[in-house]
Amino acid sequence: MKKVLFFILVVTSALGCKKNSDKVSHKHTNALIKETSPYLLQHAHNPVNWEAWSPDVLNKAKKEDKLLLISIGYAACHWCHVMEKECFEDEEVAQVMNENFINIKIDREERPDVDQIYMDAIQMISGQGGWPLNIVALPDGRPFWGATYVPKDNWIKSLEQLAELYKNDKQRVTDYAKDLANGLQTINLVENNVDSELYSLEQLDSAVQNWTQYFDTFLGGHKRAPKFMMPNNWDFLLHYATTMDKPEIMEFVDTTLTRMAYGGVYDHVGGGFSRYAVDVKWHVPHFEKMLYDNGQLTSLYAKAYAVTKNDLYKDVIAETIAFVKDELLDKSGGFYSSLDADSLDEHGNLEEGAYYIWTEEQLINLLEDDYKIFQEYFNINSYGHWEEENYVLIRDKSDEEIAKSFDIDIETLRKTIRKSLSKLKNERSKRPRPRLDDKILTSWNGLMLKGLVDAYRYLENDAYLDLALKNAEFIEQELIKNDGSLYRNHKNGKSTINAFLDDYATVIDAYFALYEVTFDKKWLNSAKNLLDYAQKHFFDDASGMFFYTSDQDQSLIRRTIEVDDNVISSSNSMMAINLYKFDKLFPSEGYGETSNQMLKNVQKDFDRRAQGFSNWLHLVLFNNKNFYEVAIIGDDYRDMAQQISKVYLPNSILAGSKKNGNLDLLKNRKVPGKTLVYICQEGACKLPVSTAKEALEQL
Repeated sequence: MKKVLFFILVVTSALGCKKNSDKVSHKHTNALIKETSPYLLQHAHNPVNWEAWSPDVLNKAKKEDKLLLISIGYAACHWCHVMEKECFEDEEVAQVMNENFINIKIDREERPDVDQIYMDAIQMISGQGGWPLNIVALPDGRPFWGATYVPKDNWIKSLEQLAELYKNDKQRVTDYAKDLANGLQTINLVENNVDSELYSLEQLDSAVQNWTQYFDTFLGGHKRAPKFMMPNNWDFLLHYATTMDKPEIMEFVDTTLTRMAYGGVYDHVGGGFSRYAVDVKWHVPHFEKMLYDNGQLTSLYAKAYAVTKNDLYKDVIAETIAFVKDELLDKSGGFYSSLDADSLDEHGNLEEGAYYIWTEEQLINLLEDDYKIFQEYFNINSYGHWEEENYVLIRDKSDEEIAKSFDIDIETLRKTIRKSLSKLKNERSKRPRPRLDDKILTSWNGLMLKGLVDAYRYLENDAYLDLALKNAEFIEQELIKNDGSLYRNHKNGKSTINAFLDDYATVIDAYFALYEVTFDKKWLNSAKNLLDYAQKHFFDDASGMFFYTSDQDQSLIRRTIEVDDNVISSSNSMMAINLYKFDKLFPSEGYGETSNQMLKNVQKDFDRRAQGFSNWLHLVLFNNKNFYEVAIIGDDYRDMAQQISKVYLPNSILAGSKKNGNLDLLKNRKVPGKTLVYICQEGACKLPVSTAKEALEQL
């Protein structure tokens, strides 16, 4: 690719610049005032003439032959706020932007399809990316320049140079944009691999062994900073360790989950996890709290509890769900997106983490006689110190160790800690709260719904199922359209954006899981309808994969095919697993063939980077180990199912009914007066048994 980079300025970090409290006077108002996204609304009174992303705006740019300036961020993004304060609220900056560009603001959480393309672009240009993501593109949307955070003076200088360059040497800019667009197409290609065999267990063992060199066996996670939560990594390794009998891998998973729960990345006062830790010991978080992390981690800790019966995991689940219910639940049953990293400190300045941190003096005054135990428990010392006089609560010892050091029993210790945390929570409630991003995203709700279902399945708490059902009904009523498609977003009764593949994949997965614990056929049927819609409108015959965007929506530069598992599993890996499971209940639909072909298309990358494809690796275990369909028929089918399903059995699915059902797996199974369990593979079943114990022995 041509290296026409002399005009590229990429700045990815900067010092300071605190943001003051939000302005109340509205000297300016732009087109974003019509939007529902809190992130876009934050910019609705900038002097910049922002527009939301739409075909009309792109057509306007083409008609006027005006460059696009596309700025992408999200509501909980710290550096997005900094750049808004320094640049987008500044009238001198706005004048340069308004004169030379069509300015578009995008909430990356609403429009991940656009964000994916421009993030790839900036990484091709500079080798790195982040948010805010600022792109300058031709009027047709093809990018040729990109930067993340840029201070005011450099921002003005860069924009003036870019505008002048386009005016005086348009062909040069166009040639570079063309080359970059071709590169964006190339890096997204997936070949339809029809010749290879499916990945073997021997290959999987080798891939995991290569992965282990990155394990931090002392502090958990990977040997690097920052440390992201990466729930799909530990979810697969839990599956692998239990299925393949790998105690050393299970020990690593246990260490990771324990250290995350001990760390400052977990909110010991209010429950729930922040997005990542900036250090190797999970201590200091980037304080934003995202629904998608907490949904996935609820699932993960529930499965780990089923394996270990570790009470720490049970407490984390309960506290995380309580946080989500208290802070992120809309009255409609949908879940909001996130809490901001920033909040007002005692001086009225917007500071990252201000809501969550403590000084030693504050803790001594609040806790009085209980302070000494609390100090030891949460390391109000050099280990727990953050910056200046502030501490972020972090554990590094078990309850047993702390109790022994104070010569008290475990229950006395826990009672003291609970009382202390309650005092802190009450005190914290008096502080200015972090800003809430109250838009509702379908895929993130799907992840949280799955988390609640798993929590109910493995902990048997009816309150979790009640909350799950409320959310599932919300999705059905507000996010599924009459034509069977989904919306991406919802706020105040309004949905505006068509869904993407991850929205379908997560809701299908969650509804299937909900069927497995309720046996209400409604959820299975809804999931299948969504699966069939996705196959019709997202599937690409040429690659054998699913596009991220529907054929009903306008395409920009390319239709992305997402395969890498990141902080959220890739939409294609989730769809491949959905197809695999649905094939067990609907074997004549061809779902299994599609799933296997998708796996073949990506498996060449497993050897070198298993952690980047961890959700795909479940399919390797499904295909190479026994996978069971469990059918339960009879009057007591629910009780029998609950006894079986609370055991961690990742290589299985459940179906149940009081009488013969219309699923192949449930036909002609009923025996009057008995409740029977059939353990089947590919529809061929063993002799039925009448107790959960016998069924589990067969499994």
